[in-house]
Amino acid sequence: MNVIETKIKDLLILEPKIFADNRGWFMESFNQRTFNSILTAHNQPVVNFVQDNHSISHRGVIRGLHYQLNPFAQGKLVRVVSGRAWDVAVDIRAASPTFGQWVGVELSEKNHRQFWIPAGFAHGFIALEDNTQFLYKTTNYYSKECERSLLWNDPDLLIDWPLDDSIIVHQTEKDNQAPNFKEFQKNINIINHIC
Repeated sequence: MNVIETKIKDLLILEPKIFADNRGWFMESFNQRTFNSILTAHNQPVVNFVQDNHSISHRGVIRGLHYQLNPFAQGKLVRVVSGRAWDVAVDIRAASPTFGQWVGVELSEKNHRQFWIPAGFAHGFIALEDNTQFLYKTTNYYSKECERSLLWNDPDLLIDWPLDDSIIVHQTEKDNQAPNFKEFQKNINIINHIC
């Protein structure tokens, strides 16, 4: 597996080895031992996944930026199994030197890339094609009470969403009314508290 480091130390892009021939292709999409060795090599703690989630989105659908408070903070290993998405992680760890910075990566059924996002990041994506199927593993269970979000188009974060005149953005009212980054910073101490 090829591992690509990003400008934010703990965010990693993983490229599995693809074995293709005239029948099609094969890849090992996840191996706990391999993943553990990648985390160890990048000075990250080993994690266990407890839940898999699968969504389908039409072109222009934005989901995020979501995160969960402790004790249900989640790390996510995300990939696209059909279609194409622009995936974004924002560092919301108050003591981090990259606090407030983000990384975006295109995930698609063609490039087979996976994106490792540890706990301490807000996460979201935009579907760039219809029938974009997003699959991700999480290190903790979903908790409605602990779920929070940041405004996806916050002017202080300046996320470079790949929008053009042909993309009509669709998002939930909840995501569209999420707190902005300045509001989040005023209440930063709550992410260290138990929800």
